[in-house]
Formats: sequence, C-alpha cells, structure tokens
Amino acid sequence: MDATTESADGPLDGVRVIDLSTVVMGPYAAQILGDLGADVIKIESPSDTVRSGRYRNTPGMTPLNLNVNRNKRSVSLNLKDETDRERALALIATADVLITNMRPGALTRLGLTYADLAERHPRLVYAHAQGFRGDSARAGHAAYDETVQASSGLVDVAHRALGRPVYLPTIIGDKVAALTIVYAVLAALVHRDRTGRGQHIEVPMTDTLLAFNLVEHLAGHVYEPAEGATGFPLAMKRGHRAVPTADGLACIVPYSPQNYRDFFAAAGRPDLAEDPRVAGPAIEDADVDPLLELVARCAPSLSTEEWEEICAKHSIPMAPVLELDRAADDPYVRDGHLLDLVEHPSEGPIRSIGIPVRYSATPASVRRLAPLPGQHTDEVFDELAARRS
Repeated sequence: MDATTESADGPLDGVRVIDLSTVVMGPYAAQILGDLGADVIKIESPSDTVRSGRYRNTPGMTPLNLNVNRNKRSVSLNLKDETDRERALALIATADVLITNMRPGALTRLGLTYADLAERHPRLVYAHAQGFRGDSARAGHAAYDETVQASSGLVDVAHRALGRPVYLPTIIGDKVAALTIVYAVLAALVHRDRTGRGQHIEVPMTDTLLAFNLVEHLAGHVYEPAEGATGFPLAMKRGHRAVPTADGLACIVPYSPQNYRDFFAAAGRPDLAEDPRVAGPAIEDADVDPLLELVARCAPSLSTEEWEEICAKHSIPMAPVLELDRAADDPYVRDGHLLDLVEHPSEGPIRSIGIPVRYSATPASVRRLAPLPGQHTDEVFDELAARRS
C-alpha cells in the first residue's frame, strides 16, 4: 500500500494546525486532524519523549512516534533560541489551530500563551491540554496517565471490581483527552466561521477522564441523597470477564433471560435453561455473578467459532478476544484495512493503524507517514518566505 499521496480531500482540507505538543495526547489529537485533511506542522526538538526508545532503522522513529505523527510535516526549532522562537511565531501566524501541552510556566517564559498570541491572531483556535485545570491548586503539577487514572476515580473502580488498585493497561487518559481536544477544536472552528473569532480552549486530562468515567459509574450517586452505590453494576461483578472456549477466549455476555436460556440450551445444559433465575422477564442483581460463573463453566463446551455462530443466531452479545500478536490476520481487521502493511521511506515495511471514521463525500486519508525529526524545516519555511514575497 502506498500512503504518501500529497492531496487532501478530507473535511479539514485547507485548515492549518500547528502541533506544539509532546508525548501522546497532543500529537494524537493533531494526527486525527491531519487524517481529516488538515495541514499539520509539528514543531519539535530532538528531546521529544515520543521519539525516545527502541527504533529499527533511524533514531527517533519509534513505534509510538510512527503511530501518532503521520499526516504531519516536522520542523525542528529550539524555542529557547530567540531566532527560532521568532520563526515559530511567524509560522503560528499562518495557522488556524495551535495545540500544545506545554506547562503554563514554560509557555509564559516563551511568550506563547494565548494572551501573548490572541491580539495579533484573533482568529486562532488555541487548544491547551494539561493534567489539571489552570485555576486549580494542582495547576502546573506533573501529570501522567497513571496519576490521571487515579485522580479521575478509575483506579478506585478497578480496585473495587478486581480487588487490586491497578491502572488500566492502556494510556486511556492521554487518548480520551486527545479525542476531547479534537471535538473541542472542531466546535471552535465552527464558532470562528460564524463569528470570525478564535478562542482559548483548556482541556484538563483529569476533568476529561473524570467526566468519561462517571457516565456510568456515578450510578446511584446521580441522585441526592444517593439512591444506591457508585459503580455500574454489571461492570463491578467479579464474573464480568472473557471466558475460555474449547480453543481460545471469547467475550460472551448474555444480557436478557432469553439470552441465558438460549446460551445454556446451546451448551447442552437444558437443566440450566430451566433455571428459575432466568425464567422471568428480568434477572435479579444478586443472580448476575452466579449466572456469569455458569457461562464460564459452559463456554469450553464449544469452539470460539461455534459460539460466534450460535450467539449471532440468538442475538447474544459475543466477540472473539482479539490477540494483538495476530491482529493483522484477523478477518475483521484485515477486511476493514485497520492494520495495513505500508512502506515507510526510512523504516521500510510498517503496520499503519487504520482511520476508524468513514465519510461518504470527504474521505479521510493517510497522505504522509510519520516524518523524520525536522524533515520539513526547509520546505515549510521556504513556503513561508514565498507567502511573504
């Protein structure tokens, strides 16, 4: 697959984004905007964390970098150097959107706060993401995904559901905040098109993940006084887990009494299909864990493929557990081009994560694979000079 076409037909074609961010949250948000057609220019230094770690051919071309910096052009600037800072300001002057996750103190020292830029660039949409709200006692504190999971209540949910105060084994705070940056920027661009005015957007990771977490887990505490405990009941059950089949693992989650009856009958357990706990129109909360344990005991009677066919027939929620080591060979992943093999100019064959959204009129696309550090510095500033002449 060739993923180096320069044309952009996506819905954000014509929008320029300056990515002045590091690690995952800001870069991932900027990449999504790039996938949607925006011209994304990443201002970076060689110390960018996402470029640290194992690489195959070229220093800085790490798996994480390859996954969050496609559809961007990279310029290398040392913002502590006055000349480079002025070059950055000149580049920002051409932008519709600026995304940064630099700490407020650093932005102030560099003269890159929204207040510094807004008067000269009133149409600029300025998205600033950080760990905690700028007006809170924690403003400026170091924040990482683990601290955000803790401060958003996610660790408490895991502790209560699993018996251990573990972190979710994915950087969910960074990625949820990235998606929030994207929709916030898009809304601000709509507002700007209506009014001609840009604005400052603050996306605190903790607030974002707290709101995300509480959609279901606030539960009975939605009411005052509380009507029951926090925590979404099914998710808090010990039996709420994938189960072993005859040849692998599967998610099999009967929700209704009929689901359970059909499942037990298919498992060759007509006695369980007649169980009084699944005879009525609803299942008592206290019965859910015992019933899930019965599902786990019955599931090894058939293969994953057999269960998928049976569950589809009876509308029982089910999915095979995708093994990441074999993801590229999974028919659903392969047929949806969710993990295609592409040829990177410097790194050779790599797996490119697919774009999950499909547009009928303005398709998103992968036009550029992740660039080398500073690869487009001359190109971008030559364009800038041409615009001024």
